[in-house]
Amino acid sequence: MPTVLVTGANRGLGLEFCRQFAEVNWTVIACCRNPGAALELVQLGENTAIQIEALDVSNFEQINALSNKLSNLKIDVLINNAGIYSDTKQAAFGSLDYQAWAQTFQVNTIAPVKLAEAFLNQIERSDKRMIVNISSLMGSVADNCSGGSILYRTSKAALNAAMKSLSIDLKNHAIGVLTLHPGWVLTDMGGANALISVAESVTGMRQLIENFSLSQSGSFLRYDGKPLPW
Repeated sequence: MPTVLVTGANRGLGLEFCRQFAEVNWTVIACCRNPGAALELVQLGENTAIQIEALDVSNFEQINALSNKLSNLKIDVLINNAGIYSDTKQAAFGSLDYQAWAQTFQVNTIAPVKLAEAFLNQIERSDKRMIVNISSLMGSVADNCSGGSILYRTSKAALNAAMKSLSIDLKNHAIGVLTLHPGWVLTDMGGANALISVAESVTGMRQLIENFSLSQSGSFLRYDGKPLPW
């Protein structure tokens, strides 16, 4: 069966990706910073074939170590899901927290590229050969009509640009790169006013992954397949 590696797998979208892929008998490698505290993920792993690995995506030594540990695997789909939102009223323009901004870039932008680089051999050996990135419509420059959230917006805009380049760079490797907006989802990050459930969002994104063709590489899509402006 195919194998998926999911970062930020302890809650929200990441946890639901693990649940849904496990339900259709994929091999799931679930990565999170502190597996001992990821009670829902551990419980899910007790009932399904999920391999849980400790990984802080901002720690590149850990990424390299995990790649070495999994060097003999074929990874059909790498899902770069881990992300942080550091914009607060106390860190708005005029009092920006530049350390938090750098950390946001490290996690949301640079780490997904590092993960793609570190696991390139495992992806290239697989059948599906995909890198999937959970971005946000907030990373769209064309869609930004409300301002604010400078830290998060810029990190996702940069992620989109990096993955568009990667889709071109990896075309000769027949590796597809897909960047997805999950919608406004009822998660800790999305908040209580969000519009769709985690299950609905992941169901849509998983269908896009399973029906993906290499001609779509470099696309920026909503969870329901609608193309989004850069």
